[in-house]
Amino acid sequence: MKHASFLLLAGFAAFLLPAAAEARTARCVVQGAGAPIWRGPCDFVPDRGGSFGIQPLRGLFPGGASDISVAVTAPGVADVRGLTRDGVNSRWGEARRSRRDKACWVGQDFSVCVY
Repeated sequence: MKHASFLLLAGFAAFLLPAAAEARTARCVVQGAGAPIWRGPCDFVPDRGGSFGIQPLRGLFPGGASDISVAVTAPGVADVRGLTRDGVNSRWGEARRSRRDKACWVGQDFSVCVY
């Protein structure tokens, strides 16, 4: 009886937890401070509230980043971070959603666009 109760509880908990978002291929355009513009295919992983993460399908983003996260902190405002393959997590800074191109987030010296 205890085993059946545990399975029922575990099944109910799994139902309540959100499923992990699946990556889908997108086209990314990333510009970092003083680095050439990176254009190419990337994995796009959406998150809650418009936040998302991207990973290049080949090469690295500007600054040697293998992952970029865009975490929406308020409507039209996000915190952007880059993660290197060595595990260095650097804060790129605050970005605002572009009014001209809603696929882009623009910071003081960088931009991240996902199509």
